[in-house]
Amino acid sequence: MSQLNLDRNCNVNLAVQPLVSTLRDHAAQYRVGVSRLDNGATLIDAGIAHLGGLEAGRITSEICMGGLGRVTITSGSPFAKWPWQVNVTASHPLIACLASQYAGWSLNHGEGKGAFFALGSGPARAMGSKEPLFEELGYRTPAGDTVIVLEVDKLPPIEIAEKVIERCAIRPEQLTLILTPTTSLAGGVQIVARVLEVALHKLHELKFPLVEFIDGSASAPLPPPSPNFMKAMGRTNDAILFGGQVQLYVASDDDAARALAEQMPSSTSRDYGKPFAEVFKGYGYDFYKVDPMLFSPAMVTVTNVKSGRSFSGGALNAELLEQSFGA
Repeated sequence: MSQLNLDRNCNVNLAVQPLVSTLRDHAAQYRVGVSRLDNGATLIDAGIAHLGGLEAGRITSEICMGGLGRVTITSGSPFAKWPWQVNVTASHPLIACLASQYAGWSLNHGEGKGAFFALGSGPARAMGSKEPLFEELGYRTPAGDTVIVLEVDKLPPIEIAEKVIERCAIRPEQLTLILTPTTSLAGGVQIVARVLEVALHKLHELKFPLVEFIDGSASAPLPPPSPNFMKAMGRTNDAILFGGQVQLYVASDDDAARALAEQMPSSTSRDYGKPFAEVFKGYGYDFYKVDPMLFSPAMVTVTNVKSGRSFSGGALNAELLEQSFGA
């Protein structure tokens, strides 16, 4: 599996601990709340009962990437009305994005109105998630201190923590759960910071050989928050769909690199053309009816390091971004 440019000695659960400690030990500085569940697991609230903010979201984004990614917030977005953007790079992109940041661990408890459901992201996935993706990557980390990030607007029942603890084969005090509601500033940052991960997930869905992927970087505009969940969720998606820019480096032949650049952008999807919230509503809020090919950056440049040639696809869409952000 070393052919996939994965270093088995690179442990996301070890690399992330300084970041988790920063957020936990300086809770007042980052306006987050730290508490303990009855079983001893740590809970960090970055936007439910505590304000959180952009910096809490930036740190949480790097936590999601297992300590192997760098997330910054800078001016310089190509959209005049929305000049601030989230920038993402990673030292080990396949591990940081696919083996950690991707929200692929489905966690639920209960039924009916009282049911709790969340998709977990972060280093705990590499320790306890049963996603088939990890077999393909050939990457796992041993049991130890770990963290999982949940995009939720309410506290999870203790049973959710117990499931993670059992699957990871750890003691309760070794688990930290970070909560970032989509409607919060922290939540908005950490979702948009997935712009590179979205590109790598699309690359994987397009069956591009992971062995030929070398590196990448990405950016997307910082969306304004909204107290309305559907609007907030739509804006964070649209930041990537209409404003996300990605640079990928591959070692392939030029035809494959060109095809990847042409096939990756969100504009290739049948559902492209309206803000995501409208698309979602049109499908009766059934996520699984949305074309999965829609979840892609707006614009991508693919550079083939074997030939030195670059190929671009897609385009930024200021009009649709304004429809979403300005509504």
